[in-house]
Amino acid sequence: MDLRWDILSGYVPLFVAGLWMTLKLTFVAITAGLALGLLLGLVSSSRTAPPPKSVLGRALLKPAQWITIGYVAFFRGTPLFVQILLVHFALMPTLIHPDHGLLLQGQAAMSFRQEHGAFFSGALALTLNAGAYISEIFRAGIQSIHAGQTQAAYSLGLTHGQSMRFVILPQAFRRMVPPLVNEAVTLIKDSSLVSAIGLAELALAARTVAGAYSRYWEPYLTISAIYLVLTLVLSLLAKRLEAPAHLRGR
Repeated sequence: MDLRWDILSGYVPLFVAGLWMTLKLTFVAITAGLALGLLLGLVSSSRTAPPPKSVLGRALLKPAQWITIGYVAFFRGTPLFVQILLVHFALMPTLIHPDHGLLLQGQAAMSFRQEHGAFFSGALALTLNAGAYISEIFRAGIQSIHAGQTQAAYSLGLTHGQSMRFVILPQAFRRMVPPLVNEAVTLIKDSSLVSAIGLAELALAARTVAGAYSRYWEPYLTISAIYLVLTLVLSLLAKRLEAPAHLRGR
């Protein structure tokens, strides 16, 4: 196998820009996905909680739980690639369109779609997907804490939200670190799927080089090494936050 690494020399800026785009996309998706997953996880875990005191809260809780179940089932049960295509080619024109966009119209919509459309679609699709998986991580982490602690918090007069904030989540977080890291690693790798809608990240950079020279080993081995370094660094950093071995699984 005759490798020609010299063909990559002229594309270093392209790979650097692709790496930066991958990092930005992953950061946005994991940050927004954490917020969304926490919200959905709290809704899912509220099935055994005391009912809200307000009439409006009691009326909204059950529909919110069913919506959460449907949301999680859809985004965990369908391919991420299909979700990206749905967001970019179906949802995006509905939200941002020069004539009938729900969020943005006119010249501003045209400019936004030309300059940021692919990034917006990719980040939104990854966020929605990550939110579904992270919500299950939060739900499982909350349920891993002994039910007696939750009941004790309720008996002290704490609401469900206060019990989660001050008693349950601080204990559950360390147990959730490994699956959260796994989700972040998955997001880094799955960000390569966004190249299908034209976002200039690492996979598109490799595809550009492969198309120019009809050589595939060099560009794809290069981005494989970059993805490997990113995931290994993330895993090593996360080990500092993991729970001690004697506390896992309790």
